[in-house]
Amino acid sequence: MWELSLNEVLNQPMTELFISIGSNIDRENNFRSALKSLEKLFGSIKVSSLYESESVGFSGAPFYNGVIVLQTDKTLEEAKNYLTAIENEHGRTRNEQKFSSRTLDLDLLLYGNLICPEKNIPRDEIESYAFVLEPLAEIAPTHLHPVKNSSYQDLWAQYDKTDLKQKRIAFSR
Repeated sequence: MWELSLNEVLNQPMTELFISIGSNIDRENNFRSALKSLEKLFGSIKVSSLYESESVGFSGAPFYNGVIVLQTDKTLEEAKNYLTAIENEHGRTRNEQKFSSRTLDLDLLLYGNLICPEKNIPRDEIESYAFVLEPLAEIAPTHLHPVKNSSYQDLWAQYDKTDLKQKRIAFSR
């Protein structure tokens, strides 16, 4: 039988996770509830400001979006499974089109500094969508993208904001 000393438990490596969160169906309630679920499973979380943005790729209600950072000892697969379970608890269906309305969308953006293209880590959407990059640049401005080796604040500064339809909104948890 294995027993871990308190020192061994306390010294287990923790990995920093960045998760994007979005909802455009009952968005305020789903956003708040998802934050509570994440805190229950992972403990302390840090949340970016809340952003409202137009639907991308389809005509639908505006989304609430943000980015969450937390520390965990969970493996990549365990973390992804927890996120899927939280989405499912919030009525997320898996038979929907890629671009469609959602009760809740939780995407693992970064798992430490891991580069794992077959698991989409770091997530491709980081540089593609303002609703991911702006809150990520807010919550982790000086962190470096593991592939680009550029800070998120620099990536956001270089982002083409010509047709940007996104705004920070007041939100209390």
